[in-house]
Amino acid sequence: MAEPTVGERDVLVQVQAAGLNQLDEKIRAGEFKQILPYRLPLILGNDVAGTVVRVGAKVRGFRSGDEVYARPDKDRIGTFAERIAVAESDLALKPASISIEEAGSLPLVALTAWQALVERGNVRAGQKVLIHAGAGGVGSIAIQLAKHLGATVATTASGANADFVRELGADTVIDYRTQDFEQLLAGYDLVLDSLGGENLKKSLRVLRPGGTAIGIAGPPDPAFAREIGANAVLRLVITALSSGIRRQARKLGVNYQFLFMRASGDQLRQIAALIDGGALRPVVGKVLPFDQLPRGLEALEKGGIRGKAVVSKP
Repeated sequence: MAEPTVGERDVLVQVQAAGLNQLDEKIRAGEFKQILPYRLPLILGNDVAGTVVRVGAKVRGFRSGDEVYARPDKDRIGTFAERIAVAESDLALKPASISIEEAGSLPLVALTAWQALVERGNVRAGQKVLIHAGAGGVGSIAIQLAKHLGATVATTASGANADFVRELGADTVIDYRTQDFEQLLAGYDLVLDSLGGENLKKSLRVLRPGGTAIGIAGPPDPAFAREIGANAVLRLVITALSSGIRRQARKLGVNYQFLFMRASGDQLRQIAALIDGGALRPVVGKVLPFDQLPRGLEALEKGGIRGKAVVSKP
């Protein structure tokens, strides 16, 4: 495979670990073809941790030998490779206190949690936050971050993972197999929904008036269309996709926002500080050698992995 092109503000990274995400399979299956211009064949992979090989002429923040981590920009994914060129602005030094595999598990899920809870949600002490799928990749980080911000945290998980999510900081655990969270929760300031569909509709109904549900599984909303610079036709399509859930939110006096996380080296630096300070810890449920990547993606589809699965190439 050809060496990646390294622009003057790019950093060439030797990939040592890459997190596996549901997003990779969704891109491969074409689920985002209506809203994102991915064309197959495509090298997948949205998380990277590794070592800097060389830097572009105008890069000032990194040098050869640095251990780094990143979620490359959505137009430059491809971490399931030997090397990848990443924009300097999307990259950060990896947290010093964790392994390269743990660092490789973090960027996409940690940035998602940060952008939902800090940037969009402005979560503050004393607020009530519901995080769905608390034992998963996003959920396991979001619980810890919400607790660090001072929120009272509820989550949905299987009974087998109840103690695990409590250890992460959840105050209330709803067993999604035997309990209906809509019947047990009320007055929440924020819901982070990673499931969509009926789960998202029910999430609107546990919010206080003025509360917000942030969905990362869709449907996309008009604000997202503006964010990606969609043309007029695509804006209409995206508006239609979310019209039902936005209408339901308005009737209930609550808000719905779609979040498709973006790359940010600055936010990764803040996350690294929290990790090295002991406020957050990565959760890696499975590590596989790089040559077993297909098996890792299959395991991800089957579910049951706590936190993240990672492929490693020391």
